[in-house]
Amino acid sequence: MTSEATVQYDYIFTGAGLAALMTAYKMVSSPAFQDQTLLLLDEDAKKANDRTWCFWSTSPSIWDGAVAKHWDVAWFASEAYSRDLPLQPYRYQMIRGIDFYQQVFALLQQHPRVTFVQEKVTDIEETEQQIFVKTTEAVYFGKRVLNSIYNPTLVAHQNEYPVLQQHFVGWFVQTKEPVFTAEKPTFMDFSVAQKGNTRFMYVLPTSATEALVEYTLFSANLLPKAEYETAIKDYLQQLGVTSYTIQEKEQGSIPMTCYPFWKANTKNVLNIGTAGGWTKASTGYTFRNSDKKSDALVRFLQLDLPFTSLGKRTKFWWYDLLLLDILDRTNELGSVIFSKLFQKGKPDLIFKFLDEETSFFEDLQVIWKCPKVPFLKALVRVVFRLK
Repeated sequence: MTSEATVQYDYIFTGAGLAALMTAYKMVSSPAFQDQTLLLLDEDAKKANDRTWCFWSTSPSIWDGAVAKHWDVAWFASEAYSRDLPLQPYRYQMIRGIDFYQQVFALLQQHPRVTFVQEKVTDIEETEQQIFVKTTEAVYFGKRVLNSIYNPTLVAHQNEYPVLQQHFVGWFVQTKEPVFTAEKPTFMDFSVAQKGNTRFMYVLPTSATEALVEYTLFSANLLPKAEYETAIKDYLQQLGVTSYTIQEKEQGSIPMTCYPFWKANTKNVLNIGTAGGWTKASTGYTFRNSDKKSDALVRFLQLDLPFTSLGKRTKFWWYDLLLLDILDRTNELGSVIFSKLFQKGKPDLIFKFLDEETSFFEDLQVIWKCPKVPFLKALVRVVFRLK
């Protein structure tokens, strides 16, 4: 793959994160794009294990080769109870960032019409004839741009749609004691102190002595890094760990909002990934949503329609908005809502609901498990605010 700033590309990807790489991978896998030129711009080389994605699925996918670990049962805990979550027909799967990058770039490097340039994008300018993408080093010309660089100012200066964060710090640890159950991840452990927020521990074990242990919050404000790390240390101690080594660290903050990002699309510039609202607003899960949306996008690109025709509100958008409205006003209710949902709910139906694949009757079966009063109040507020 080579770089030439004088070439006009058919598609320029500004940012080469999950959504961009998924979309580019599927485009070069399709005969419909074999004559198209693609340029991917990102300031990061994508050669480090910088993050971990998890998702649930019922069938094989093109990403199976990158799956590092999978589980058929998970564990959920609250202050009041704990239970195993049998996942069948779903399987919970973990993909390490480096394995995903290697799979994608192994394919992209085989295509001479695909170019990857490690530069920071500074601006995008659009005219009737073409688009100019400026970086710290050059200016590139393209017909269409797929932008995955998140612009927080879009949501910062509005009050219609709540904006929370799924923020976390995770440690890949190796412990002296065999404290983990290798075949049972901790999906959510709300038994930790909530401190007026929605806080839980998330554990992905790969053996009895190795796991990713993550302290996660759904809230508006980030914490000092030391507070996340203290929570992880305390949790390991509660598990009976006396000695451990930290093999890797990761941290992140994922916007959780129903803001209609599609309204910022233009005829030939499309926002994708987090910048396009591809993250599941009510949970912060990204991988599965991006996989489905990139499939739909590749099909859409073959129609050669303006990007302004994309985007709409679905029933799941409304469900997510209600939950975010509650968490925005009474953040401490998160543990109660999720605990009620999983206490007697069928895990497979809940996962199907979170994948936005349920019928309205199935929706009601899930929603009925949640506390009624907060959602009714949120419904009144949302309808009044958006009418």
